[in-house]
Amino acid sequence: MEGTLARVAELGYRTVEPYGFVNRAERMAEALTEYGLSAPTAHAALLRDDRAAIYAAARRLGVTTVIVPMVNAEHWQTADDIKSIAQDLNRVAAEAADHGLTVGYHNHHFELELKVDGGHALEVLADHLADEVILEVDTYWAAVGGADVPVLLTRLGDRVTALHMKDGDRSMNNKAQVAVGDGVIPVKDILAAAPTALRVVELDDFEGDIFDPVAKSFRFLSGKDALA
Repeated sequence: MEGTLARVAELGYRTVEPYGFVNRAERMAEALTEYGLSAPTAHAALLRDDRAAIYAAARRLGVTTVIVPMVNAEHWQTADDIKSIAQDLNRVAAEAADHGLTVGYHNHHFELELKVDGGHALEVLADHLADEVILEVDTYWAAVGGADVPVLLTRLGDRVTALHMKDGDRSMNNKAQVAVGDGVIPVKDILAAAPTALRVVELDDFEGDIFDPVAKSFRFLSGKDALA
């Protein structure tokens, strides 16, 4: 972990988004400090795991937003299913606020692929969320699920405070993912549709040295051509 964070910082990143941080929060906090990194967002299974432990670990890392990484597809089949998910997120968000934390939700492909009453399931969820619950839109998986991602982001508006930025061939093959800007995802239009959202570089997998696309993604997103 320390070596990975050191390399990420060397590439120019100053923020990271931890996952699986609860049981190693102290070690991770020390490494973040050593390499000049901060972690404004993190992923944790708030709807399933020990929330008290998550809250304590998040505070130790300086995390301000804890994002639920997924609710399995079988729970998204009906409008009532989605309303129940929203109620769970709203309840946990109210509790997390007492610990100084914001709660969010992160999508995969199925929340866009599934349609309820003619709309993407993710949008139905957003309609039932309390104002304080945010969304982190995984732009690649939203595209795989069939969404016009810039239009989706415009409709979701300010609720989207973070974006997972990744690129590839719009397939389910994780190893076909590439650096941001090197695939078929309309990255520039996505950035223009949510210009203030935190940009989180992510690859689910890669055929080769994964630091190569991580480095190239940083150069693309921090360069002057990112919104040109």
